[in-house]
Amino acid sequence: MLSRYRLLWPAVGLAAVLSSLALWASKDFVPPRAGNANTYASKDAHPKEKVTAAIDLYNIAPKDQIFSAPYNQQGILPVLLIITNDGDQPISVKSMRAELVTAGRDKLEALDTDDVFRRVAHINGSSTPERVGPITIGGTKNKKAQKEYQEITSARFAAEAIEPHTTKSGFLFFDIEGIKQPVAGAHLYLTGIDDAGGNELLYFEIPVIPSNAAGE
Repeated sequence: MLSRYRLLWPAVGLAAVLSSLALWASKDFVPPRAGNANTYASKDAHPKEKVTAAIDLYNIAPKDQIFSAPYNQQGILPVLLIITNDGDQPISVKSMRAELVTAGRDKLEALDTDDVFRRVAHINGSSTPERVGPITIGGTKNKKAQKEYQEITSARFAAEAIEPHTTKSGFLFFDIEGIKQPVAGAHLYLTGIDDAGGNELLYFEIPVIPSNAAGE
């Protein structure tokens, strides 16, 4: 009887591992439902223009579990950006730039999709036979890499305009590898947001509020 259980436990363990892998493979990214930007703690409101920008960090559990890729382990900080236009005219965010300035005065530009993908998929730029988006990778990684690339593309902030009385959201990703204190005391600056007449709004300065001490 004992030998029978000894044989059973490895099988159960293997089944659990396979089940976890299957769950990961079937998990599709579902973006968080964003509320009005004014409801978030980390925000900057421009009452005159009736536009508010806010952020929410997704770098610790359980919030980071909406992703399949372990961004935090790869030195990448995912930041949900929420912009609400409560005015009567659309605004343009097509030329928007985001910069994270840490308490230590490190200035970090938001990464583009390809840079985030290269980090999480461990792409070193060498020429190999398979391609995911514009990136060339090894064939054995293709299925997993396709999923990672699709997740990043689906998650990132991609709006070009925000219509009146509308909220748009999406993720910004920052490379914080080697940064001693990337969150506490940091600020996110947004520039390049234009009104309906093409005039740039005053820049947004959003204080970064850590979820808790583990997020620092």
